[in-house]
Amino acid sequence: MISIDPKQNSERENYKLLIGTVIPRPIAFVTTQSEDGILNGAPFSYFNIVSSNPPMVSLSIQRPAGRLKDTARNIYNNHQFVVHIVDDENVGKINQTAASLPRAESEIELANLTPIPSKNIAVPGVLEAKVRMECKLVQAIPLGAEEPGSDLFIGEIVQFHIDESIYQEGRIDPRALNAVSRLAGANYATIGEIFEIERPE
Repeated sequence: MISIDPKQNSERENYKLLIGTVIPRPIAFVTTQSEDGILNGAPFSYFNIVSSNPPMVSLSIQRPAGRLKDTARNIYNNHQFVVHIVDDENVGKINQTAASLPRAESEIELANLTPIPSKNIAVPGVLEAKVRMECKLVQAIPLGAEEPGSDLFIGEIVQFHIDESIYQEGRIDPRALNAVSRLAGANYATIGEIFEIERPE
């Protein structure tokens, strides 16, 4: 077995180890709004559940060259964001939103996604997702030493929006949702085989 000290690695080398081993990763497509009213959208795979009581999710956004991304800046400014689950039907359009655009341009328009008003927050979501979650910021934590390398956001879900086609008696049908997960490089994965293992008593 190869043993590696992360302190002897570059940031890029550690990044490759993490994204190649922590797989598959769920993808959050996140919409935020700038102070000028520009609707921003971007996908992130440093994302997961934090709590169900209250329902909360985590989102970590890297700082390339120490600079805040638009999504992080917008969350810091207005404390609101919408998380959408990326699936096999919307992944193509959502991939387009990963393009680097000037702050005054909207990735939502670039990808021909359809804005839809939220119920409990000011930030709109997009119609093309089977699941969207309106979130209010609970905590923001810059991570790193003197120069933070990322920002960890914890958001409380204040409203769920679930497509009827995937909702059955309070549960989500994983095959109907067909969420897409992130691997490394340009690789993605769908749900694939589903199997059961009973948990011990």
